[in-house]
Amino acid sequence: MTATQNETSTPRLLLIDGHSVAYRAFFALPVENFSTSTGQHTNAVYGFTSMLINVLRDEQPTHLAVAFDVSRQTFRAESYAAYKANRAASPDEFRGQVDLIKEVLDALNIVHLELDGFEADDIIATLSRQAGAANWSTLICTGDRDSLQLVDDNTTVLYPRKGVSDLMRLTPEAVEEKYLVPPKRYPELAALVGETSDNLPGVPGVGPKTAAKWLANYDGLENVVRHADEIKGKVGDSLRAHLHDVTRNRELNALVGDLALPVGLGDLERRDWNREAVHTLFDSLEFRVLRDRLLETLPESEEEPSGGFDLHGAVLAPGDLAGWLDAHGAGTVALYPQGTWRAGSGDLTGLALAADDHAAAWLDVTTITPADDAALAAWLADPARPKVMHDAKGPLLAIWARGWDLQGLVSDTQLAAYLLRPDQRVFDLADLSLRHLKRELAVDGSDGAADDGQLALDFADDNAGADAMVRAAAVHELAGVLDSELAEHGGTPLLQEVELPLSRTLATMERLGVAVDADQLDSLYSEFDAEVRQAEADAFEVLGKPINLGSPKQLQAVLFDELGMPKTRRTRTGYTTDADALAGLYAKTEHPFLAHLLRHRDQIRLRQTVEGLQKSIADDGRIHTTYSQTIAATGRLSSTDPNLQNIPIRTEAGRRIREAFVVGAGFDDLMSADYSQIEMRIMAHVSEDAALIEAFNSGADFHSATAASVFGVDPAEVSGEQRAKIKAMNYGLAYGLSAFGLSGQLRISTAEARGLMDEYFQRFGHVRDYLSEVVDRARRTGYTETLLGRRRYLPDLTSSNRQRREMAERMALNAPIQGSAADIIKVAMLDVEAALAQEGLASRMLLQVHDELVFEIAPGEREALETLVRDRMGHAMDLAVPLDVSVGVGRSWHDAAH
Repeated sequence: MTATQNETSTPRLLLIDGHSVAYRAFFALPVENFSTSTGQHTNAVYGFTSMLINVLRDEQPTHLAVAFDVSRQTFRAESYAAYKANRAASPDEFRGQVDLIKEVLDALNIVHLELDGFEADDIIATLSRQAGAANWSTLICTGDRDSLQLVDDNTTVLYPRKGVSDLMRLTPEAVEEKYLVPPKRYPELAALVGETSDNLPGVPGVGPKTAAKWLANYDGLENVVRHADEIKGKVGDSLRAHLHDVTRNRELNALVGDLALPVGLGDLERRDWNREAVHTLFDSLEFRVLRDRLLETLPESEEEPSGGFDLHGAVLAPGDLAGWLDAHGAGTVALYPQGTWRAGSGDLTGLALAADDHAAAWLDVTTITPADDAALAAWLADPARPKVMHDAKGPLLAIWARGWDLQGLVSDTQLAAYLLRPDQRVFDLADLSLRHLKRELAVDGSDGAADDGQLALDFADDNAGADAMVRAAAVHELAGVLDSELAEHGGTPLLQEVELPLSRTLATMERLGVAVDADQLDSLYSEFDAEVRQAEADAFEVLGKPINLGSPKQLQAVLFDELGMPKTRRTRTGYTTDADALAGLYAKTEHPFLAHLLRHRDQIRLRQTVEGLQKSIADDGRIHTTYSQTIAATGRLSSTDPNLQNIPIRTEAGRRIREAFVVGAGFDDLMSADYSQIEMRIMAHVSEDAALIEAFNSGADFHSATAASVFGVDPAEVSGEQRAKIKAMNYGLAYGLSAFGLSGQLRISTAEARGLMDEYFQRFGHVRDYLSEVVDRARRTGYTETLLGRRRYLPDLTSSNRQRREMAERMALNAPIQGSAADIIKVAMLDVEAALAQEGLASRMLLQVHDELVFEIAPGEREALETLVRDRMGHAMDLAVPLDVSVGVGRSWHDAAH
């Protein structure tokens, strides 16, 4: 018996109808709320997996299997062509999700079966009867009532009552109570009444009560048919007229229980799941919460974690730190700080250390002595003492807040893990420890000597210190494992020369923050709030009544029933009223209600943006955003609390919000510097397209120059419409834009868009060759690379699922360009910061937003700062075309626009 089995002696078999449960999950969860950042719909996968976790937790089966249909071409369809012919084609959003469910099952080491010519019900019937013969207990999870004929004293059906979370237990008694017949008679009742879902017509006028009565009176369907002439009235006439349908129905709804399957009951024993496979798959599906549930409720992977680390730890008494550092601090030491850090500052309360010789220590920083303070400060600031941390940027703020500095950081396990698997999305220390070290972050030792792999503590009742030392030990061991793997992939320079030093730069920017005009934000909030109310009132006036503009149900009734607008994409709850759908409706109809509704939504978003900024103003009157290096798989930086990248750039409202970001006291102005058309400059470099390079080097407007080349006219004669088309093409190609996508952007036919792309590629043939080659190379190697060697792994490039494969192809096109742009701005930030220090300038870098850097200009340094910024940003990387930098200066962020 494995660790996952329950303690009963009778085996307990769980059989799941995969398609049935998946389909119910699809319609139970809103498809629009479940998709990955790459566009893969996941509502059926999520619902199925959630149900699976619940059932495994609640029922504790010892054996299990999931059965799937192969197709609708079964022996039943061959016998009766109309069998299930009434079923609509699966929604586009459902396609591909069954394959993902099978991947989930593979990761969980759960057997799944399918057999050509037969249905999942037949597989379940075969395994159920085998289990019955062995006197096993069986549970069948299905939304197909045909399986009710399998229910007996040892077999129970778990039937979804609502969605897939509420399962009804159908025992023999429950079946008879609900359907008025015992389980073995249910298919006979269905033969008489008919099964709409299977397109099997029953006897007109005969309902379940009548059918149940006949079956009871005549002891089964065979006798009902034999004595059909005895049944009086219209229902008797109806029965006699449809006896052929009844006998055919009974033949078709009989389950096949003797299939030759490739596995037997013994092969279905519940096995431990594959932790690495689960992490990889759940990362790609972006199932963070579901993974947490899985970790909490189901047994661990096939390789049980050891439970601890080989170290000896102690709480340092006052005055002991200097001695510990002398004894253990010469080699690489892992730090695990405790405390809080946000809004550009922090408070350090404890510090754990773990050394090369497995010695560990913990220090209560709140009661540190002056001697210990001096010893720790000197050691932290010594670049010759190598140190490793996990997510060092936040604790660095707390270290600075105590007046200390941190030098000699040689690795950050969060950043190393991110560079190795940028699509992983979760880089929690405990998770990485289990994933890479097979170790739990748990204190398992006690006073005295340690057992192998456990922590020996020479103190008691200090769980906080013990936990911190275990984590420090995990960081120390992880750093070695991750750094070695990163070196094998050629990623060490990216970590050491870009990401590690950048974390310090970002911490500095977070600490500085940016000044804001609170009164201006208050005024904007009031204005946007008034606009929300006015847009609502205008919408009500058009309708002639008030409704809840935030209610999809009420909007559906108004748009499609009352106003008779064209239907949008169908969802489980009707027709979608999301932003894209409404914008498309307005483009078609120009209905005033839609105009007010869209304005209402826009103003709500703006109001929410301003409200978030208001709440983020710190005591110093500045906003301190938090930057993350590990969110975007392409390498782009992310901004949170508040998200400054979310402020609209090209709208008047967005510009007004930027007016509230102002120069701080003691400085003259803000300076904004950003790259012009950096993605296309990278495209010119990597494609080596001479015509594209010439378009940049000509000095003319780039989009006009490329439009002139495509349309065969002088740049001065390029129309605004021609420039717009080529601009969409220029940027779209770097993001995997298709002819269909371009047609949607430009509102032209797909044929016209395809013709435009053909003309473009005739002129810029090397761009076409590069786009084709980059996907082919990624398919061969499994990953893409930026100019600095940043990798993104794309296993779906070889997927048999067309939708997933095409999404991976778009990412393969996008990742090298966008990732290289991210690398360039990061290198520029490091170079600019180093130059500011080298030149002794007091001006400082405050913000990074996309391809833009924002600076605060110290008195008298405008010219020197602009010269420095243009030079360092312009030479961050050598390309075949120059990196063009635009610079603006003004009192506010908006005024500094250019």
